Amino acid sequence: MHGIRIIAAAAAVMLCTAAVAGPAFAADDILDAIEQARKAYAAGDLSGAKQSLDLASQLVGQKNAERFAELLPEPLPGWKAEKAETAAVGAAMFGASSATRTYTDAKGSTVEVAITGDSAVLTQFAPLLNNPMLAGAIGKIVKIGEQRAIQTHEGDINMVIGNKYMVTVHGTANAEAKMAYAQAVNVAKLSKM
Repeated sequence: MHGIRIIAAAAAVMLCTAAVAGPAFAADDILDAIEQARKAYAAGDLSGAKQSLDLASQLVGQKNAERFAELLPEPLPGWKAEKAETAAVGAAMFGASSATRTYTDAKGSTVEVAITGDSAVLTQFAPLLNNPMLAGAIGKIVKIGEQRAIQTHEGDINMVIGNKYMVTVHGTANAEAKMAYAQAVNVAKLSKM
């Protein structure tokens, strides 16, 4: 019981310190998880170290998904957009971070733009999409700025950026609308992540 009081008191002091110092000095959850893993490893607690590293990995994935959401385009003229949705799935599920946003025009046509990264499967699949002969079997090769992409017969677009990110654009809208949204993705910023 005495140990619980000490932990509670320490937590209260940390909260007060964080509140006084402001958000710039608040603890970084990712660094905290890494430090916990280091301490667990040093103490010989391999299970604890792995759990803390898994937590750090998940938190990094969530942060990446939030950054992806910032790169999704604003609605084009005549379109409305829903709030971007983000997700980060841990390594046990092949890992992936993603951000998705759906856009709707006055007629009810939709376009969904998604950015996905942090996936071991994607990094293995990316070279296949970048191979012109294989890509041509999936659809038509098109250029979006300096980026090569594949446009399916339905007008959906798939782009692999830097062999580590996938941008997909699909929906019920026509091919021109999908192309316009693909062109509105900030590919230059994404390629620098």
